[in-house]
Amino acid sequence: MKLKFKVQPYQTQAVDSVVDCFAGQPLVNGITYRIDPGRKVQASAFEEGFKNADLVLTDLQVLANMKDVQRQQNLPISDKLASSAGCRFNLDIEMETGTGKTYCYIKTMFEMNKRYGWSKFIIMVPSIAIREGVYKSLQITADHFTESYGKKARFFIYNSRRLHELESFSSDAGINVMVINIQAFNARGADNRRIYDEMDDFQSRKPIDVIASNRPILILDEPQKMEGAATMEALPKFKPLMILRYSATHRTEHNRVHRLDALDAYNQKLVKKIAVRGIQTRGLAGTNAYLYLEGIDISKKAPVARIEIEVKLKSGEIKRQLRRLEFRDELFAESGELDQYRDGFVISQIDARNNTVEFTNGQVLHGGEATGDVSERDIRRIQIRETIRAHLDKEHQLFAQGIKVLSLFFIDEVVKYRDYKRSDEKGEYARVFEEEYELLKAEYLGELEIDNLHYRKYLAGIDVAKTHKGYFSIDKKTKHLKDPTIAKTGASKGQSDDVDAYDLILKDKERLLSFSEPTRFIFSHSALREGWDNPNVFVMCMLKHSDNTISRRQEVGRGLRLSVDKHGDRMDNPAVVHDINVLTVVASESYTAFVGGLQKEIADTLTSRPRKATEAYFTGKIIAIDAGPIEITPAMAKQIYRYLLKNDYSDEADQITPAYHEAKEAGTLPALPDDLKPYADQIFQIIDSVFSDAELPKVDDGRKSKINPLNDNFDKKEFQELWRRINQKAVYRVEFDSNELVGKCVNALDIQLRVTPLQYTVQIGIQDDELTDEQLKAGDGFALTDSTTERGGSIHSLVKYDLLGKVAENTELTRKTVADILTRIQVSVFGQFKENPEHFIAEASRIIAEQKATMIIERLTYDGLSERYDVDIFTANQTGQDFSKASAKLKHHIYDYVVTDSGIEREFVEKLDTASEVVVYAKLPRGFLIPTPVGDYNPDWAIAFKEGHVKHIYFVAETKGTMSSMKLREIEKTKIACARKFFDEIERHVSHDRVKYDVVTSYEQLMDIVGHEKV
Repeated sequence: MKLKFKVQPYQTQAVDSVVDCFAGQPLVNGITYRIDPGRKVQASAFEEGFKNADLVLTDLQVLANMKDVQRQQNLPISDKLASSAGCRFNLDIEMETGTGKTYCYIKTMFEMNKRYGWSKFIIMVPSIAIREGVYKSLQITADHFTESYGKKARFFIYNSRRLHELESFSSDAGINVMVINIQAFNARGADNRRIYDEMDDFQSRKPIDVIASNRPILILDEPQKMEGAATMEALPKFKPLMILRYSATHRTEHNRVHRLDALDAYNQKLVKKIAVRGIQTRGLAGTNAYLYLEGIDISKKAPVARIEIEVKLKSGEIKRQLRRLEFRDELFAESGELDQYRDGFVISQIDARNNTVEFTNGQVLHGGEATGDVSERDIRRIQIRETIRAHLDKEHQLFAQGIKVLSLFFIDEVVKYRDYKRSDEKGEYARVFEEEYELLKAEYLGELEIDNLHYRKYLAGIDVAKTHKGYFSIDKKTKHLKDPTIAKTGASKGQSDDVDAYDLILKDKERLLSFSEPTRFIFSHSALREGWDNPNVFVMCMLKHSDNTISRRQEVGRGLRLSVDKHGDRMDNPAVVHDINVLTVVASESYTAFVGGLQKEIADTLTSRPRKATEAYFTGKIIAIDAGPIEITPAMAKQIYRYLLKNDYSDEADQITPAYHEAKEAGTLPALPDDLKPYADQIFQIIDSVFSDAELPKVDDGRKSKINPLNDNFDKKEFQELWRRINQKAVYRVEFDSNELVGKCVNALDIQLRVTPLQYTVQIGIQDDELTDEQLKAGDGFALTDSTTERGGSIHSLVKYDLLGKVAENTELTRKTVADILTRIQVSVFGQFKENPEHFIAEASRIIAEQKATMIIERLTYDGLSERYDVDIFTANQTGQDFSKASAKLKHHIYDYVVTDSGIEREFVEKLDTASEVVVYAKLPRGFLIPTPVGDYNPDWAIAFKEGHVKHIYFVAETKGTMSSMKLREIEKTKIACARKFFDEIERHVSHDRVKYDVVTSYEQLMDIVGHEKV
């Protein structure tokens, strides 16, 4: 299979943040220069090279561009260019692991070449692992970027034994990319020093001089690992035009122009959600009985606990076995009458909500807890079993969607996986894995739905010996797997740079995503963690001693990337992205300890986030609205500050309180003051940018995630009839006349398009007689004496604007249609282009896009398909749910329990379940989606009422906390408008008892809409 790539807005923003810093730089396609020929036998006077053109912008122009970029993202504003490594231009780009950092800087190279003509780039990395990963990314994205930019990049890994590649790097006019790891120029070995030596086989030239002649743009991947003295001393020798630093965790600050940190990535659903299955050991007072509570399952009857106990076999041998136990089961009898379970080990309560089991002797066992005689070997076996179970749970859910599930074990010694002293060569972990896998496979096959034939066949058909594989270094003589060499010091401490292991990992990356490849469980050395970045790793297990060389954040980072299906399509649909993409970590410590440590590590990396919500922080922030950017005034900032104080959303230290985030999640935030209401969404985004512990990514307890079995309500004729009516897939189409669109756009532009001419303000000031340090820091050392503001008239610069291309790109219309629109608007309106081209393009694009969006909704029609949703949407494809948020047991719902998203939904469920007029209802599964032009839409509820009690017995509802347009975002309103058309279409051919669709805020409003009928 082949991974697919698509243009993503958040990645485009990261690219633009860098490229826009140099707006105004003219497009120059390569400056030619004479390559130093060295002492060749024959003169080569006519050999030409193509180097990057120098910047023609002044430092102040670049700084002004940079400030504009920072203001648009509300980042801290730089007051000067941060010079470093002998280079004036040093940009920091913060991107969370798993969001496509490598993709972004590759695209940035293409975009810089397109806009400014720069073509020589060097990607510098701290290790061979990252180097190999970057090279692989350049290979697999090559076709994608060729489609987008119409050209290919030439790329190679620097090797001091292949210096002819430097000749091509210099002489080729196209995009050229050199990938180099810092050991190639900062280490002491002879090979590493060759870059600085005059060499006979390189015409007595120094490779570094040939490289530097190109004025390359340096891209540093993980710069915090490249701050050693030797590296910093070497960087100026490359004579970089600029240095771009990409990392999730910058250590040294330069000029930060983009931020996509851990909170941004999680909240925008760009990475997997994390769940943890922790394991904790403790002693029970007065007993040494061995017990391990693996989890609790919800069944159609009562909850069932999976508990491992010691059992006396008929042979007399005592063995630990997993038992499925119910209320009132006696462990003494279950164990074959072992004395350790004699006193009061009868189950008195199984609590599925809190994941606990209580015994009649008062002892309480929590999920993931092991008691009694528990050795490290026991913990490792439990971890392996938990990993297999988590894998099978996930595989059961995703198989029908064509998503291959992979699980990854990190171990600290190869002998634990491959033991060459044994006849079967299986190490301890391999043997334990195969034993536990066979037991769980048999259990799953016994419980699988009878009609789930495809997954049953897949699971039954895989040989246990072929479903796990080891990725380690390989001894070249014996061909045996071996432990890698591990760095003892430096930024790569605890990691390995063994090339052969990474070659194997990266070579198999795509093959592992295919269902035809039986490998689903991977064992690798913990020191090789940087090479692992497969998007379909859904379960990770650390079978090793914890140490301080590897953080929890580093460990989970290998599995954060969003998954792909068997066609290579990324599973990033916002409606279901965090139902599909959940990374389960099987830890060797408790859930609380792991999550606490992980969240502290994340908080420590959020250094660029402000910590205080003060008036000064809000003042000057930019709000982007349809009419253009607005700056928050001091008066507006005071209103925001008072709003937070009044509602106890900030404390005495001006820090955001948990109450704010709780109210925001529940949809119960009070309205902003009237002056601020038009900008509510943008203001709340700015408030969200202030760091608060309550805002850290939620890490689920993997044991609380349970499958909710269907009950008999699902089979009721009323629900089956309702499901038959709405279970209709459809496609939408939009048909409108281009001439009509052109006419509407021309009319709207003539009325609305107003461009603000650029203004130039000349200010004259005089330095105060006496200055303090505080005045200098605050910029208050001068007194303003005179100010003159003038309009600039026509703008003449080196910048050439592709007006048609930019508007066509922004509006997704053809250049011809855009040309038709712009040539028909009034001359005076079009004349504004020369007054301020950037503002003209932005405003024209916005107005045209609005007209297009309005016409799309007006002309939208749905066509029903013969295809329908399978019943699997309620069963096999169901995602696990956190039962700590579940309702009490319900009477009329198709599941016994429902997990609600807000207090409004909880209240709605309570009233639905107790209403005498409701026969059956369902919270519709996330996979039930209606396609719309602004993204797929998932309605909340399907409800069937008693016939004769109401006018509309079949109802599909969307519950919202408020119906004010300020709260319902535009996209959500558009989706709802489309949903109305969808249900109108599928009910058009029904003569009676049509399905009614509407948005309601309460059960009372629902009853007003369906209307009572006299019985």
